[in-house]
Amino acid sequence: MLWSGWGDPAKAAELPAPVLKLLRELLGVREPVRRAATFGEVRLDPVALTAQILADLGAVAGAANVRIDDDARIRHTRGKSTPDLLRMRAGDGSDAPDAVVLPGSHDEVLELLRVCARHRVAVVPFGGGTSVVGGLVAKRRGFAGVIALDLSRLNRLLSVDTESLVADVEPGLRTPQAEYLLAGHGLTLGHFPQSYEYATLGGYAAARSSGQASAGYGRFDDMVMAVTVATPRGTMEFGRAPKSAAGPDLRQLVLGSEGAFGVITALRLRVRRIPAERVYEGWRFSSFAAGASALRRVVQDGLAPTVLRLSDEAETMVGLAKPGEIGGFQTDAGCLAIVGYEGETGDVAHRREKTAETLSGLGGVYLGPEPGEAWARGRFGAPYLRDGLLAAGATVETLETACFWSGVPRLYDAVRLVLSVALGQTGPPGQEGNPPLVMCHISHVYPTGASLYFTVVTAQTNDPLGQWDTAKRAVGEAIGIAGGTISHHHGVGRDHKHAYALEIGELGVEIMRAVKERLDPAGILNPGVLIP
Repeated sequence: MLWSGWGDPAKAAELPAPVLKLLRELLGVREPVRRAATFGEVRLDPVALTAQILADLGAVAGAANVRIDDDARIRHTRGKSTPDLLRMRAGDGSDAPDAVVLPGSHDEVLELLRVCARHRVAVVPFGGGTSVVGGLVAKRRGFAGVIALDLSRLNRLLSVDTESLVADVEPGLRTPQAEYLLAGHGLTLGHFPQSYEYATLGGYAAARSSGQASAGYGRFDDMVMAVTVATPRGTMEFGRAPKSAAGPDLRQLVLGSEGAFGVITALRLRVRRIPAERVYEGWRFSSFAAGASALRRVVQDGLAPTVLRLSDEAETMVGLAKPGEIGGFQTDAGCLAIVGYEGETGDVAHRREKTAETLSGLGGVYLGPEPGEAWARGRFGAPYLRDGLLAAGATVETLETACFWSGVPRLYDAVRLVLSVALGQTGPPGQEGNPPLVMCHISHVYPTGASLYFTVVTAQTNDPLGQWDTAKRAVGEAIGIAGGTISHHHGVGRDHKHAYALEIGELGVEIMRAVKERLDPAGILNPGVLIP
């Protein structure tokens, strides 16, 4: 993973000429004054951990699995939000862990947590490093140091139950590797978020991830049948059956906990048989409102395509609806919907026919398979585009929310308005910037509501971190007022804590703090993250 950007550096591509032209003419983007720092220019603080602490960590995980070299520390610094990348591109390594520790078993994780609690060392569980909400930056004050607990050695497929269609896995397993191993049994997880190539199964559970095919396969938290967690107080194991009436479902205490309550060391996941057929196709609607109404009817009628998403007019025009083919602008494109089906051949044909009847009856125009296939080819490529935009002098970031169907128009308008005002007013009086480009798509659908995923591009100011922080705070307030949730599938991290506190209320905050105190009395687990 590129230390100051996304993914494989070999896959990075220069921005097409139409995109550069749009940035200059529409947004006023200019090349950054300062060049990006090189790897060797990243500024790191000295390692704060004492020799005794390092020796105690090495006694548990093995000296070779306790790394304090610059390479390991830099590559475990922060996540992949735009503020994270802007800091790294500026050479700011101030949030780097003092050491990276790689345990090899559940028992080693337990013992490492005991060591860290004894020495008051903060622990940041680290999977794929793809957090975009500040979930990998621990509070240092009051601690002897910080370690990144890298779970990449816990990467096995432990067992497969083909009768029950469940699989036991370790948390450090990355999705492509998991899919490869499951395919040997004729199975798939069916979880395909944009971070698919790098994120880990444990990370999905810790952040309540939702994939691009969740309309058919469900969210990741729907897939978790059982979970094993190491805490400073001992082991938690929840999930004896798919469903139970034996009190509250304590699996839900772990899902979304972002490493603040414990470290996930094993998961039992629901799996599916590999589909015999996959078909993706495109539909066009005259407006975002018309398309949203059609998607709502499809999901409420129980037709359940595997993939169901809709880009608004701006996203369709720019081409982000098909991220592998950026640069083709169409002013009369309307709104592009991507509809996908996976399953047995007869079942796919039946669902396509019924869904097509509904979509066409509500004003949809069938565009054939090409738009869907283009989307499928480029579905994991959008983060690479962000790297190019940052290098060109643009601030680009995403945010997501969700609400009930009746609230979608209000939430959509509120977020777009606040982003346009907040980012259009950056700069000194009389020198405000051009209005930003705000795009949106419905990324996940449910019978009762949907998730809205926004992408915003604007010209960088001299203080791009402050520029985005101002906009983020304003849009967080707007989401709350409009009745949306602060996060649909990226978690809370540090970035959303204030809005999260307002969302769950004073008593909810007290409950979260009480659970934290009981499981982690020394407060070493990802301090500063999630808990308001």
